[in-house]
Amino acid sequence: MHYKSEKNSVTPLTHSRQPNSGFTLLEILIAIFIFAILVTTIFGSYNSVFTGAEEINQGVTSYEMARNCLNRMIFDLESIHLSLPPQYAPPDFNGLPDPYRIVGDTNNVQNISFPKLRFTSTAHVSFGGKTEIHIAEIVYYVQATDDDNYLLRRADNLYPYEEFEENSGDPVLCENLKSLTFKYYDREGTEYDLWDSDAEDFGYATPAAIGIKLELTGGRDSLWFKTMVTLPVCRKKKE
Repeated sequence: MHYKSEKNSVTPLTHSRQPNSGFTLLEILIAIFIFAILVTTIFGSYNSVFTGAEEINQGVTSYEMARNCLNRMIFDLESIHLSLPPQYAPPDFNGLPDPYRIVGDTNNVQNISFPKLRFTSTAHVSFGGKTEIHIAEIVYYVQATDDDNYLLRRADNLYPYEEFEENSGDPVLCENLKSLTFKYYDREGTEYDLWDSDAEDFGYATPAAIGIKLELTGGRDSLWFKTMVTLPVCRKKKE
């Protein structure tokens, strides 16, 4: 007996899995977190660069402004005009003060004490900005601005010299002022914070030299500038 075996052909069933075409929520959150770190780092670096550049630019601007300011003051003081004996005589008790006197005192600006300096000089600056040889009353004084900053102004008035009044139209020598110091030195080198050439306490003399120190805002730090001006003429103390 012959058996005939039949080989059953079995077609296996296959289950195909489609690959995921998206990301899980966790993967998305991790990607956002990494991206946020990168953005923060990049923009932080840019901010640091721009902040540093801004501070450098402000420092350069303050340096140029202080240099121009001190040059102007040096020129004014080196062109100073004084009354000298025998033309000069101490003022009487009720008499008029010397029109060419030097007075260094203080002025209260928003509860902060700033110095003020008054003298006469042949370095008059006309309205056109040209320096002319006329005897002018020069006054350096500090004025506050609306944004709580301070300006150093220069008043320049020709004779007759009327009682001084601050004027918002006076030229600005320096902006962003933090402090200003004038020091006055007699012929022996003694230092004074104030001066009045019409006062008996000073022997009716004029200072031999004036020291100037400026402090300006320069970014995060202060910038300091100073100079010493030896006056070309000096009136000796009255014996």
